[in-house]
Amino acid sequence: MDLTERFINYTKFDTQSAEDSESVPSTSKQLIFAEYLKNELIREGFSDVDMDDKGYIYATLPSNVKKNIPTIGFISHYDTSPDASGANIQARIVQNYDGSDIELSPGIVSSPSIFPELLAHKGEDLIVTDGKTLLGADDKAGIAEIIQAMCYLRDNKDIKHGDIRVAFNPDEEIGMGAHHFDVEKFGCEWGYTIDGGDLGELEFENFNAAGAKIFIKGVSVHTGYAKGKMINANRLACEFNAMIPETDIPETTEGYQGFYHLLNIDSRTEEAKLSYIIRDHDRSRFEDRKRFMEDCVRKMNEKYGEGTVRIELKDQYYNMKEKIDPNMHVIDLVLHAMQECGVPPKVMPIRGGTDGAQLSFRGLPCPNIFAGGVNFHGPHEFVSIQVMEKAMQVIIKICELTASYND
Repeated sequence: MDLTERFINYTKFDTQSAEDSESVPSTSKQLIFAEYLKNELIREGFSDVDMDDKGYIYATLPSNVKKNIPTIGFISHYDTSPDASGANIQARIVQNYDGSDIELSPGIVSSPSIFPELLAHKGEDLIVTDGKTLLGADDKAGIAEIIQAMCYLRDNKDIKHGDIRVAFNPDEEIGMGAHHFDVEKFGCEWGYTIDGGDLGELEFENFNAAGAKIFIKGVSVHTGYAKGKMINANRLACEFNAMIPETDIPETTEGYQGFYHLLNIDSRTEEAKLSYIIRDHDRSRFEDRKRFMEDCVRKMNEKYGEGTVRIELKDQYYNMKEKIDPNMHVIDLVLHAMQECGVPPKVMPIRGGTDGAQLSFRGLPCPNIFAGGVNFHGPHEFVSIQVMEKAMQVIIKICELTASYND
């Protein structure tokens, strides 16, 4: 099975995760793919293949040398985003893309006038959907690249390497992927998530992240007799959101700029709930943002009465940079590998998070490397076969370079 065939085969499994689920994994259909993946690893000859009851899969490609080499690992998630359907994905290849519009289905077009990143891949072979689902390159491309790289090392014993661990997990898209990851079982000195975007992306800075839920208690009274009695939670929800600066939302920020993002509103006259995410790369500004939300709640209660509005704040993950900075050799290896593979590195902060952020704070330094997908979480997602091949080559080269790490 080649890399492209492997990836397209993975896309046939619906592995969409679910935000409001309390089970692990969040959807039972993820376990169907996890079982398939576990059996594939066994067929390919991996050692120590293990899947726990939550769908976390671990395996080893054993060392082919006798000297002591650091054990490193590669990680990808197999769930796909709740933002777009992951069922009945119809992947197809656009060969030798010429830079023009791509008709995914009648009336559904991926155009470089809207998605200019397409033009960076002229002359390449692109895998796209029919425009009705996402593709799932986030992150099944990463899984395919890791497994294909391990199979290449297995079959090319002249490339020296130490023990290499691989792991595949559910629920990354809902921020839960690392919560049940067994770092001790993984047993690596450092690792890499293969979950980045386009060619050359290397990320070891990410947002500090929190979730905020705002609960508003209204009073429902017949509208004909509401004066002085009604507290309309719908209107208070709008008022609360109007307190968020328009300069500090995803639509108006970029780079290192943080934001507040209103995910959803569930509202009627007598009660309302607003769900936000809070993001900032800088830890002190991140703490300021949380205090700002609490201050907005305080002001609403001063106006409408104590207990009208309450907030639940929960930290989700932190910027991995503070854990990577003391371990910059893990970045130097990637940069060296990219250079050897002819990949221009694009070191950039993640305007989001990865499982590697949480894992880094649990003792496993774990930056993020490109997997090749573009336009994640929607029907215009695509991946270049040539970029996937480069990602596979970088993984192989990292393993090879690690073998000479102590030389």
